Amino acid sequence: MKIAKSTWSVRVGAIATVAAGSLFLAACTAGGGGPAKPVDLGSGAAVSGSVKANALTGQTLTFVSYGGIYQDGQVAAAISPFGAASGAKILQDGPTDNAKLKAQVTSGNVTWDVVDTTNVFAAQQCGKLFMPLDTSIVDTSKIPAGLLTDKCSVPAMSYGMIVMYNTKKYGANPPTSWADFYDTKKFPGKRGIEGGTGDLDPGVFEGALLADGVSADSMYPIDEKRAMKKMASIRKDIVFWSSGAQSQQLLESGQVDMALLWSGRAYSAVKNGAAYAPMWNQWMPEADALAVPIGAKNPKASMAMINYYLGSEQQAKLTELTSYSPVNTDSKPKLDELAQSFVTTTPERVKDAFKLDNSWWAENHDEMVTAYTNWLAG
Repeated sequence: MKIAKSTWSVRVGAIATVAAGSLFLAACTAGGGGPAKPVDLGSGAAVSGSVKANALTGQTLTFVSYGGIYQDGQVAAAISPFGAASGAKILQDGPTDNAKLKAQVTSGNVTWDVVDTTNVFAAQQCGKLFMPLDTSIVDTSKIPAGLLTDKCSVPAMSYGMIVMYNTKKYGANPPTSWADFYDTKKFPGKRGIEGGTGDLDPGVFEGALLADGVSADSMYPIDEKRAMKKMASIRKDIVFWSSGAQSQQLLESGQVDMALLWSGRAYSAVKNGAAYAPMWNQWMPEADALAVPIGAKNPKASMAMINYYLGSEQQAKLTELTSYSPVNTDSKPKLDELAQSFVTTTPERVKDAFKLDNSWWAENHDEMVTAYTNWLAG
């Protein structure tokens, strides 16, 4: 996910048509949490996926996300059931807009209670636009290793940047490393890489540097000039994509022989018949994040929603509805063999991952985006 989330909906697949006024409510009706009211969430330690019955009767909470089948899935799997269990009235808004969020917090008129955003933006704005989460309310004990990256957010779901390769072309000798992705002599063919100006996912530079011999434990701070020099070495063979739909189409049309793209889009392409397979060695795990804006009318109620969202059953249903990976280690979504093979939070997948430094990206994202945008234009 990314700071300018303009391409979110195409990561998930087909976009659900949403009637005006049914999914997104006009600003005049989305009144946020309203005046703070006492909240009794019960005694004892928090347990993800649970909430005290009718604890939030009389409360109104506005959930904000990116629309499409992703937000539909979030609502069906967790948000609506939370409202029914807690007694809270649930409103929705979206898509997430960082400028709107900043304006709300700055003005002190916050109408959003729980916001789905990028994990990089959540870390960037921890203590500025988002408040630290209270772990006596939000149970983080079941979140998969490596996905809890800052004090102000939890993962909303997990996915990854992965390399896909053409099984018809490389089936007998598939690529097994980032060096292979950048070796167009041993593995001739076009490469698909994210190339939208004004944006950049963590993972693009890291892959280039791993191919250039940088060790995993020496990756940060990123040497962006070296990364772009490595990318320049195969630039004539790169097909740049700027949206999830485009990246998926590159596979389905066979326009590239390898591609670095989001796992959800890769899964959708293979499901649609594209003859490609993933290379999981040093894939890059990423996640959306849930956070509570500073100035939310009732933070305890907002955090209760997040805690419920993290439950194993809720996460399993979300995965079944959207294909993205659950962020609860006890979740057991009912998936077919293909969908299960793209789940990124299993122990098997976690051990093969290259761990991105989300804190470093939070501090340096804008600088990296500028450098990459200039390189793309050069």
